Amino acid sequence: MPFVARGSGTGLAGGATPVGDPLVIVTTRMNRILEIDAADRVAWVEPGVCNLDLSRSARHLGLHYAPDPSSQQACSIGGNVGTNAGGPHCLRDGVTSAHVLAVDVVLADGVITRLGGLAPDTPGYDLRGCFVGSEGTMGIAGRIAVRLLPDPPAVRTLLLDFASVAAAAATVSGIIAAGIVPAALEMMDAPITRLVEDFVGAGYPRDAEAVLLVEVSGLPEGVAAEVSGIGQVGRDHGARHVRVAADDAERELLWKGRKSAFGAIARIAPDYYLHDAVVPRTRLVEVLARVREIAAAQDLLVMNVFHAGDGNLHPLLVFDAREPGIWERVHAAGNGIVRACVEAGGVLSGEHGIGLEKRDLMPLVFDPDDLDAQARLRDAFDPSGLANPEKVLPRGSRCGEATRAPEGTWV
Repeated sequence: MPFVARGSGTGLAGGATPVGDPLVIVTTRMNRILEIDAADRVAWVEPGVCNLDLSRSARHLGLHYAPDPSSQQACSIGGNVGTNAGGPHCLRDGVTSAHVLAVDVVLADGVITRLGGLAPDTPGYDLRGCFVGSEGTMGIAGRIAVRLLPDPPAVRTLLLDFASVAAAAATVSGIIAAGIVPAALEMMDAPITRLVEDFVGAGYPRDAEAVLLVEVSGLPEGVAAEVSGIGQVGRDHGARHVRVAADDAERELLWKGRKSAFGAIARIAPDYYLHDAVVPRTRLVEVLARVREIAAAQDLLVMNVFHAGDGNLHPLLVFDAREPGIWERVHAAGNGIVRACVEAGGVLSGEHGIGLEKRDLMPLVFDPDDLDAQARLRDAFDPSGLANPEKVLPRGSRCGEATRAPEGTWV
């Protein structure tokens, strides 16, 4: 019988949305933190464990779990494994795949097998790496071993504001080019910055066209040097102000603003559609301009708040679903945005996954041979095709059957 694993339901690409009439296996009650090994910095957890709860449970040991999606107060580790989730603080430390050591997987035929291991270099093929990000199409995670990181001795957060998006984007590239890889490097454009400031009062400048929220961590001496270097790069590229949070309270307030961005939209509209795509950092300016053009062509307001350090865009299309014909315009804009990102040398998703939403757009990035190879890999785990059917790979992914996504495809 076909089945779909579902965790907290925070996914944004339809990966856990049933297609047809499958059995839905809800993992929210599998929410135990089974073991925290402080010496080896490893935790064994069940798939329903809340992301933030893991870090809270390890805090007294001076440890934390690095991937921090914006939904971390609700999303589950199992779901994070399924989509290879990221978050603001994954720029330096990596997304979920960099922190999963082993997974006990229940395959479609009921067999339980362990992928990966706790050894630094587990022999054999990296099947753990294949499973992370497979969105439940290869089986269900029963137990997960994740890497915990030590809390850094020093953390500093900076807010830089600019008179143009171009100047902020140039600063992003300049910081990386200077050899500085921050723990987090986020960008917000003017519409979302003003909205968040009205909602939270985080101290964001309401007259800025763009702001960067940057965080560095590590040994105090190195952090101080990076703070100085980031400030200099920002000023060299036209930053109007470079503000360094004076204490933990100010730092938390700055981050509260960033994490409240999606909730703040409710102040101006009842609905929004959030996208996820990645472009090269050097193409940020032109792609953001194209995003605004595409939204304007459909008479839609778009706001941008995203992981600028790795070019992971999250355009927010803001609307009222009660307006007749609005969904057609929203989907048309979303389709255009994804195509623009791919045309700029980017990819369909950075952390939300493909799911059902972008399944039929996979041929924009992968040729028939690529899709055939992925289909064969999936079949090796699940020859019967019972695990989360109709997700990730488009119909006809066998060699010679894949076709380009038709013009006007909804995403």
